[in-house]
Amino acid sequence: MHQVSIQPQWTIRQPGGAALAERTVAMLVSVAEHGSLLKACQALGVSYRHAWQLIRQGETLLGAPLLVMTRGKGSLLSPLAEKLVWADRRIAARLSPMLDSLASELQAEIGSLLVTAPAFLRVHASHGFAIQALHELLGRTGIVNELRYCGSTEAVASLHNGGCEIAGFHVPLGEFEAQAIDHYAQWLKPDSQRLIHIATRRLGLMIVKGDPKKIYGIRDLSRGDLRFVNRQAGSGTRFLLDLLLRKEGMDPERIHGYEQCELTHAAVAAYVASGMADVGFGVETPARQFNLDFVPLQTERYFLLCDERSLEAPPVARLLEIARSAEFRAAVDRLPGYQAENTGTIADLRETFATLAPRKTRPRAARGRQRDAR
Repeated sequence: MHQVSIQPQWTIRQPGGAALAERTVAMLVSVAEHGSLLKACQALGVSYRHAWQLIRQGETLLGAPLLVMTRGKGSLLSPLAEKLVWADRRIAARLSPMLDSLASELQAEIGSLLVTAPAFLRVHASHGFAIQALHELLGRTGIVNELRYCGSTEAVASLHNGGCEIAGFHVPLGEFEAQAIDHYAQWLKPDSQRLIHIATRRLGLMIVKGDPKKIYGIRDLSRGDLRFVNRQAGSGTRFLLDLLLRKEGMDPERIHGYEQCELTHAAVAAYVASGMADVGFGVETPARQFNLDFVPLQTERYFLLCDERSLEAPPVARLLEIARSAEFRAAVDRLPGYQAENTGTIADLRETFATLAPRKTRPRAARGRQRDAR
């Protein structure tokens, strides 16, 4: 199957004049990753002379240094260069999942026309790193599939309304499970839908490395000296945060930044890492990727939901095969905070969630005898 790829690209331009060369920011990002300009050149496959030419052109355009030469340490990023690097990371964290989703839609549309009798699969899912790995492996098999990232609520509702064949959503373990299921209940069909286990994952507070503000738990979010960044309304992560706040008797309006929202866990992590906020709430994986500290607060299970009759369809059968593979399990276990637990196992909704089980009623005869006894 043909692969569609869309990459974010940005630049800085003088009004009506020259623009920062496309590879300049990439060079600075590589310096940040590898620790020196020489190693950055080796990683990017460019000459040291060409790299310095890019840097000097960028400094002339911006009117400020990008690299600082220090004895014994080589080239270090200037404050301006560090800001450019973090801008690039924030752009990638915020836009990449949306662009990946758009690329998936276009790929499916093109693939459906190029492949004879295509096996088409629509997946609407809450953004997560395990589902991203599953999508990548599924794409290699030639199954034409469309992955659209959205909130858990929207994904489950889409399946209910016939908008997709697979919905990805997550449910917290423990005391909040019943409330979460009640939240999704109007779109669940226990008699005809089935769950597919994907993974468990940890959620918690993403904090600036070294924890300079001394943030230890959820109650600290109401402190006046903290800036918070949230997930969007309708996301399962935002719903879980609200449950945690309600348990502690905390008013969201007292949290500075509660209405400042990002659409993915990675975007939240990038926001904190770039210094725009002191703390965010999300999964552990991007916190580690952006070198943040992490305070675990909750574990949840990530599921795929589908109609039972879809399980025999070739695309879903292939998805199950991939989910049960050693390759996918290894990919999930490599993600910080994730665990490939019961991956690919099919489960009944009522057996998995006790609140969906039908209430036991007494036999009619027994109820009649009780009325007679009165």
